[in-house]
Amino acid sequence: MKVILLCDVKGQGKKDQIINVSDGYARNFLFPQKKAIPADAKATSELKSKEDAKQYKINEEKKAAQALADRIKDVTVEIKMEHGQDGRLYGSVTPKDIAEQLSKILSIDIDKRKITLKDPIKAYGSYSVSIKLYTDITATFTVKVHN
Repeated sequence: MKVILLCDVKGQGKKDQIINVSDGYARNFLFPQKKAIPADAKATSELKSKEDAKQYKINEEKKAAQALADRIKDVTVEIKMEHGQDGRLYGSVTPKDIAEQLSKILSIDIDKRKITLKDPIKAYGSYSVSIKLYTDITATFTVKVHN
């Protein structure tokens, strides 16, 4: 009997997967515990439309992330930091500082956890910083630290 799983079933399959099981297993275990439904034409078409909607959403998110990456790559973030007598910065420039400045420039919220620094920024100068916008989309921009 073909069934559509409503949740992950150990040893059988993952949620929204169509699997073939014995009639007794389906009637006595999967159906009473609401872990599966019969894979009839209606349920199969609903599953297909659900997968199509999910794929459409993923494609839209990728397009939005790519558009944001195109906007970010030309941006230069300037951060003003104080320094001591020997010319070294007080503290360092953190991803939080960069995210705040980038948010001001682009007028959107930027998550500081998505910004990756190769090394901590502890001196004046220009640095190349990357931000991960989606699973396979990253953007690189410049951070200038000055007095």
